[in-house]
Amino acid sequence: MTAFNRRDLGLLVLRVGTGAVLAAHGTQKLLGWFGGGGIEGTTKAMEAMGFHPGRESAVAAGLGEAGGGLMLALGLATPAAGAAAAGAMAGAVAVHYPAGFFAMGGGYEYPAFLGFTAAALGVTGAGRLSLDHATGHVLDRPWVVATAFLGTAIAAAAVVNRRADALAAPVPDEAAPGEAAPAAAAGPAAEEPEPEHGTARETEN
Repeated sequence: MTAFNRRDLGLLVLRVGTGAVLAAHGTQKLLGWFGGGGIEGTTKAMEAMGFHPGRESAVAAGLGEAGGGLMLALGLATPAAGAAAAGAMAGAVAVHYPAGFFAMGGGYEYPAFLGFTAAALGVTGAGRLSLDHATGHVLDRPWVVATAFLGTAIAAAAVVNRRADALAAPVPDEAAPGEAAPAAAAGPAAEEPEPEHGTARETEN
């Protein structure tokens, strides 16, 4: 086996493994598979984490992971697939960032690793054992790489900044003078929604 063929085989293994993990997380969000919360559960979790509008954020995250993961595994439109998956992971990194780096402490290690891997595949290409190669790389041109990653970077930055603004906004106190403040204004833990079983973890990842 030549070195070139070994490279193609290695890219295939990496694509399928990474794509399958991403797609599994995405189907948790979109369809409720593998113990996920589906769209409704993911929407509640997104809103609890500061992503608004929650439903649109849930759909975007699910499609980025499921769609991007499936396309990476197939080696189809690899730049766009890698960019979409990396963008979805950027949102997950923003959620986990306050907990530090390592996953054992709730940090962003795991989504960062998946995001960098997806981005690297998008830049490198899928290799000969892929649908991109079989279709003559019509969806794998240099301009596709630049456009996909630039567009995803802009979109991810906008979403993360909007979430940061929402979390920084003061909670309005609607209590009348002399009355006790509502429970929701007393602190974030008072009325914070509790996501359905399995939703918070898979959403953040």
